[in-house]
Amino acid sequence: MKISTSNEWGKLKSVVVGSATHANWPSNDPVFSQEHLKTLWKETPVPSGPVPQWIIDESNEDLDELATVLTKLGIEVFRPHEMNFVEREGMYNYCPRDRLLIADSCVIDPAMMYPCRDQEIDALDFVLGAASTVMPMPRNQGMVMDAANVCRLGNTWLYLLSDSGNQLALEWLQKKLPHITIESCKLFNGVHIDSTIVPLRQGFVVLNASRVTPDTCPRAFDGWTKLWVTDVEAQTFHEYPYASKWIGLNMLSIDSKTVIVDRAQYRLIEDLERAGFTTIPMQLRHSRTLGGGFHCVTLDLVRE
Repeated sequence: MKISTSNEWGKLKSVVVGSATHANWPSNDPVFSQEHLKTLWKETPVPSGPVPQWIIDESNEDLDELATVLTKLGIEVFRPHEMNFVEREGMYNYCPRDRLLIADSCVIDPAMMYPCRDQEIDALDFVLGAASTVMPMPRNQGMVMDAANVCRLGNTWLYLLSDSGNQLALEWLQKKLPHITIESCKLFNGVHIDSTIVPLRQGFVVLNASRVTPDTCPRAFDGWTKLWVTDVEAQTFHEYPYASKWIGLNMLSIDSKTVIVDRAQYRLIEDLERAGFTTIPMQLRHSRTLGGGFHCVTLDLVRE
């Protein structure tokens, strides 16, 4: 096993696909316990405790199908070790993208927004073992960063300043990776970047037009072809939407011409195919309930 990936669109050769087993909404995490204060959704309460088993089962069916499709495409698939997040008062293995950030063969271990999610690294120890270097971000020094706050464009990265990625963590990242140019952006009051900015090949990016404007578009995309998406098909959710409808924009690039996309996004699929992409429509029935689309529930290990 090896690690080598520096962008979001090179030909995918090896990947981690997440798992919903023992998924849990934290009861004792000091940050998650404040979720009700900042959520824009007020119709139902923020969930707490074990995720219903039927949601876990259906989510695992979808994740297993994703793993099967990737394997048939010739991609080596790894899965996280099983952890009992109910007993450990953690969250889940559903979104490995959140947990580790990879720069070529180096793995960055960020200090996550929800401290209880730091333990998810135990399920991905095989990734650490294959890294040339592991860089742990200091804890308890005010730094906050989920790996999904970063969008990698080769030697240029975008860093979303948000509740899940602060300025202190950005400065630490810049110091540790001086060979990478990191452009910060603050686009919306939310968390991760990958339902807002989705580069699908060098020179082509999909942008969430409700959050990004021509004036606020990162300079890294100067001269790129931009697909502005003004709306998506809102998926259903169980009781509480941990992700907004824009999770429908969350896609996984297989290579510079092929992308896995939410099958309900028929207008987006048409636009991508007109732009020359081959789409692979699939489903994640609980993407809004658990907060993860196809980019979130995977972690690239090797891209050519």
